[in-house]
Amino acid sequence: MGKVLDPRHIAVDLLGDVLDERRLLSEALPRRLAKVAPEDRTRTQRLTLLALRNMDRADRMLGPHLKKRPPARVLNILRLGVAEICTGGAAHGVVNSLVAATRATRETERMAGLVNAVLRKVDGEKDKWDGLPTPRLPKWLRKPLIADYGKAQVEAIEAVQAMAPPLDLTAKGDPNSLAQRLGGVLLPTGSVRLQDAGQVTGLDGYDTGEWWVQDASAALPAKVLAPQAGARVLDMCAAPGGKTMQLAAMGANVTALDVSELRMKRVAENLARTGLPARLVVGDALEFDEPQYDAILLDAPCTATGTIRRHPDLPHAKDGSDFPGLFELQEYMIDRALGLLKPGGRLVFCTCSLLIDEGEEQVRDALGRHANIQVDLDALRLPGVDDDWIGPEGMRIMPHFNADLGGMDGFFITAFRKT
Repeated sequence: MGKVLDPRHIAVDLLGDVLDERRLLSEALPRRLAKVAPEDRTRTQRLTLLALRNMDRADRMLGPHLKKRPPARVLNILRLGVAEICTGGAAHGVVNSLVAATRATRETERMAGLVNAVLRKVDGEKDKWDGLPTPRLPKWLRKPLIADYGKAQVEAIEAVQAMAPPLDLTAKGDPNSLAQRLGGVLLPTGSVRLQDAGQVTGLDGYDTGEWWVQDASAALPAKVLAPQAGARVLDMCAAPGGKTMQLAAMGANVTALDVSELRMKRVAENLARTGLPARLVVGDALEFDEPQYDAILLDAPCTATGTIRRHPDLPHAKDGSDFPGLFELQEYMIDRALGLLKPGGRLVFCTCSLLIDEGEEQVRDALGRHANIQVDLDALRLPGVDDDWIGPEGMRIMPHFNADLGGMDGFFITAFRKT
């Protein structure tokens, strides 16, 4: 593995990947974490996410102490230091570590004194932190969301996204029993929620496959599909496999399809851990052609704008320019899924998006293209789902729903019935 580095130093590298190189953390993490001791990898990710969630606040704290904008790496060092110090980190250790990170490269070593001085000044005024405004979404995303939902709802979304999210689990068996065993909370929708869960693989029941990690919103589409035992079901974009496992646990005869061979290996690992059966197929959903299925779940590729509370890198790595291509792909995938569905069968379409282009508008357009489908709103009326979440086109989940319990991923879910 080579030299093992300080987690804070790697967190600074990751901030550069996201903020300067416009790369998603999912793309940058494998290479960066290889330089960190295994036991420090979770901490490295936590520090990176902390800095990204609080970047606006950190910049406000830094403003009075910087006469001009420092080089990008130095600014990221300062942002990480401010975020950690102002959220309870021990200033002495934080400052020493980040001064060392500044000295570690020839381009920044001359600014070690600045980093030391600024972070110590911030430590002396960290009581100002809690009074700072909630971090806002970038304008390219905030503006269309305000147009769709209004300013008050967007501000409620931002308040939830500023907090580190809890961990949600889907139980293979009884969720209430699992919640009691793990000291978690059973959410109204049936997911088990843990606060400060720590290392996931160390939790009771992981090795024996009694549960899997899955946000509460992401657990709902399979419940909407609700296939009968023995039904032939296609999970059309299956990786990483949470919905495949749900459907298999319901007794369905599941075919899991995904274009990524690497991601399908993860599905296979999850199925092996949980002891659940499914047929795995690596292939392009638009080219997939088999006898028609009783039910299909299409969790389509999307902008993932509903997952920012868990992925605060997204609004910094993206600018919305590639979104129209995703909207078009979703149309093609809905059409293909309907072609693979038996008459009388149900197609559940969902996206982890806040954009109506990837939800309500997709439904309206699909109804215009296909005379033989209708929206099955009754299928969406699940335990824990408020009637206000359901509109004419489907279920719209906002991140601030159940905010007192930690919020949810933003999602759109609908059910089509083919006649």
